[in-house]
Amino acid sequence: MTVSLMNVTLKPLGAADARDLAQLRREVERVDATGTHEDETDILHELTDPKLDLARNTTGVWQEGRLVAYAMVYEPENVRDIARFGTSAAVHPARRRRGMGEHLTGWMRSRARDIWAERHRADSVPGELLIDGVATNAGLAALAERTGFTPCRYWFSMGHDLGTRDLPTPDAPDGLRLVPYRQALDEATRHAHNDAFRDHWSFTETDRTDWETWFTGDRSFRAGLSALLLDTDDRVAAYLLADEYVADGAATGLRVCTIGHLGTRPAHRGRGAARALLAHTLAEAGHQGYDRAELVVDAANPTGALGLYQRMGFATEREFITYARPLD
Repeated sequence: MTVSLMNVTLKPLGAADARDLAQLRREVERVDATGTHEDETDILHELTDPKLDLARNTTGVWQEGRLVAYAMVYEPENVRDIARFGTSAAVHPARRRRGMGEHLTGWMRSRARDIWAERHRADSVPGELLIDGVATNAGLAALAERTGFTPCRYWFSMGHDLGTRDLPTPDAPDGLRLVPYRQALDEATRHAHNDAFRDHWSFTETDRTDWETWFTGDRSFRAGLSALLLDTDDRVAAYLLADEYVADGAATGLRVCTIGHLGTRPAHRGRGAARALLAHTLAEAGHQGYDRAELVVDAANPTGALGLYQRMGFATEREFITYARPLD
């Protein structure tokens, strides 16, 4: 149902709003400079996620016929210690400092609390609402502080110029065999991913639906840049899944290989598996004419990934912050 509030109209987002949301995010990016670019196809893919309840978990703010703000709440699955609710939200730069951000934050918290109370509170599982953004966004930091959020996680966006640096040699560890990604091993790769990330912050198991929506089924996925390490039983010991985002290339004029997911099963850590896969993909991207490689890493990654990326020639370009607020 559409609800009018002062001179704005609030209503859930729908697939038909993909163009308006893409335009809003472009205008936000010009000011916030997160380094993320999305086109209408990307947004439509997001809005048709089979797990996103548009009617209940999204809201858009229209003013004078334009979408000027929005918010989304993502329901957690397979909760372990804390039910963490992810979010996506933004206010058009020209409409900021008018209370829209606080209104949307309150809406997200209310929606998350309702879901948490219905599905998790009876099991004594605490709940948290997360919001995040680039560290240079002082307005977001101030909003987070005013509304009771505190920083809980830091992330680095890192880049590697493929045209001016010597690229490392991909040497597979003893007992492992490096092969290009292939569809026949897709399900085995998903299982390796769940094993590799089970000890990481806020990770919950990736099921087949999410895998097909956001991993190897996403239009950004590039099988030709991705690779696997197989053990002597042809079991996936480690993997690297690479992406290329069309909208980024259109906005920057550069062809960028994004290291989307890189993981090693616990039993194979400490042997150079991640380095071998990363070296392979960097070399392959350079051979295919990519200008840059990029990735995002948890500053507190438990496997030492930040140090590996620095040794492999990646440099930090942006810092992002995740803010959290308990739901109780």
